[in-house]
Amino acid sequence: MTILVTGGAGFIGANFVYYILEKYPAYKVICLDVITYAGNMETLNTALNNPQFTFVKGDIADREAVYSLFEKYKPTHVINFAAESHVDRSITDPNIFLHTNVIGTCVLMDACRKYETTRFHQVSTDEVYGDLPLDRPDLFFTEETPIHTSSPYSASKASADLLALAYFRTYKLPVTISRCSNNYGAYHFPEKLIPLIITNALQNQPLPVYGKGENIRDWLYVKDHCSAIDLIIHDGKIGEVYNIGGHNEHTNLDVVKIILKELNKPESLITYVTDRPGHDLRYAIDPAKINKELNWLPQTNFNEGIKLTIDWYLNNREWWENIISGEYKNYYEKQYGKL
Repeated sequence: MTILVTGGAGFIGANFVYYILEKYPAYKVICLDVITYAGNMETLNTALNNPQFTFVKGDIADREAVYSLFEKYKPTHVINFAAESHVDRSITDPNIFLHTNVIGTCVLMDACRKYETTRFHQVSTDEVYGDLPLDRPDLFFTEETPIHTSSPYSASKASADLLALAYFRTYKLPVTISRCSNNYGAYHFPEKLIPLIITNALQNQPLPVYGKGENIRDWLYVKDHCSAIDLIIHDGKIGEVYNIGGHNEHTNLDVVKIILKELNKPESLITYVTDRPGHDLRYAIDPAKINKELNWLPQTNFNEGIKLTIDWYLNNREWWENIISGEYKNYYEKQYGKL
């Protein structure tokens, strides 16, 4: 089997690369990544020493480059992690989100059709469902929940999902889709909540929290996410959507306080900033379908996973210090101001 992992230099994609190389040493893994600000070649240093791994720099929306890659490596399975994924950035500049998340997905699926790929898997997000009210903890997103997007980012991901389902129906392309809750773990880019709080706290810097920090997210440890996708691409039903959730709901403020406690840092570092436009209130996924069909459930509770994540950032300071010393520093100051 030859697996093409797009966006493999990013957070979840890289974790999936390492997951597959470890679990299936006979598989060949091709990584296609354009290396934007969120892609990091240092993340793939260990993979590059594996003879079963090949890195190709390129844009998934570049049809000529993508077809050339398919011609050369003939992937049997394509796992599309490549995406612009930060909501704040999508509000500032929606165009690149449409280019990568919609056009890029289209190009990949066209290549899969042309080269008769065995499986195209689209990695999506629970954000396509919109949000849930804070006062209804009994409500969860299921695969039947209507799409109701709130940001240019989630709209671009929903568009890609609908396009994938259309390719399944129109062209019989062997498509599966997964929609996950918020991931956390190693190699997470520092602009997202958990790594941002960890890295800022380690530097005794202010911790920006939107609004009152009441927004609730369902946290999924990234290795649990990888195991779910592994099951879907091998045994999932063609044309189906699978929700992947962590059963770990916490308010943003609670997450920040948990991290501060683990690091023995004061809560006085918390700084409340103006809430983002259209900020979704609560995400919560019901993973009953993937549990019933593929016997998957998350194995990592939040208290265990956050300790593993904090330890990784403590032991890999050079990785994140290199990131925050560059272009990201300019973005951070623009987004949050000089706190």
